[in-house]
Amino acid sequence: MLWLLGTALRARGPVFGFPPQVLPWPPSLANFATVWETMPLPRFFANTLLLAASGVVLNLVLCAMAAYPLARMEFPGRRLIAGLLLSTLMLPGHVGLIVNFVTLLRLRLIDTYAGVILPGAVSVFGIFLLRQAFLTVPGELEDAARIDGASEWTIWWRVMLPVIKPALGVLALFEFVAVWNSFLWPLIVLKSPEKYPLAVGLLYLSGLFAHNTRAVAAGAVMMTLPIIAVFLFTQRFFMRGLTVGALR
Repeated sequence: MLWLLGTALRARGPVFGFPPQVLPWPPSLANFATVWETMPLPRFFANTLLLAASGVVLNLVLCAMAAYPLARMEFPGRRLIAGLLLSTLMLPGHVGLIVNFVTLLRLRLIDTYAGVILPGAVSVFGIFLLRQAFLTVPGELEDAARIDGASEWTIWWRVMLPVIKPALGVLALFEFVAVWNSFLWPLIVLKSPEKYPLAVGLLYLSGLFAHNTRAVAAGAVMMTLPIIAVFLFTQRFFMRGLTVGALR
């Protein structure tokens, strides 16, 4: 990271050397200005924010709705369903690329934001994480809400979700990073350059500035900064959320 930042701030001089010059002096923002003036970065940022925000919201809502009955409701086959869901984690993520692409093609969702978002709208990892969080909630809270006349929907929304906020924060962070860095799937689905997210836009940046490593480094830094900002914002939930379900 330090080398990447130093390369982005270096206006001249060798990029590769030994010993490496980590931070240049004097630093320059010329490379950032070059990238900003050459590439439609505001458009790429807006596209990525739209995809990331939609992915995070859909995953939080759908994973929580799927995890709650698996953790708190009694019905035949509950453990079998949870086991089958977990077994899909053994499959490589690229196994479903062709099936998803054919499905989107028949639904006429190629080259749309919905085509990028919907296949990842719910994750098995998110269901497992929130299920473990729901299992740690004391049953007395649920019983007290039922005595007060609360429905299952009200218990889920007003009792359970506020208690598992740390786990929701962890899932939001993981999904934001995953969508923000997503490259292959948007490259396959989207055909119009004006719809590209940052990760795909950086591919064209590396081609446009094939002999300007400093400009490519500046673009990579600009893409990384939002992830660092989101982590700093959610770090108070991160450590607590990771240990949810570890002890019961």
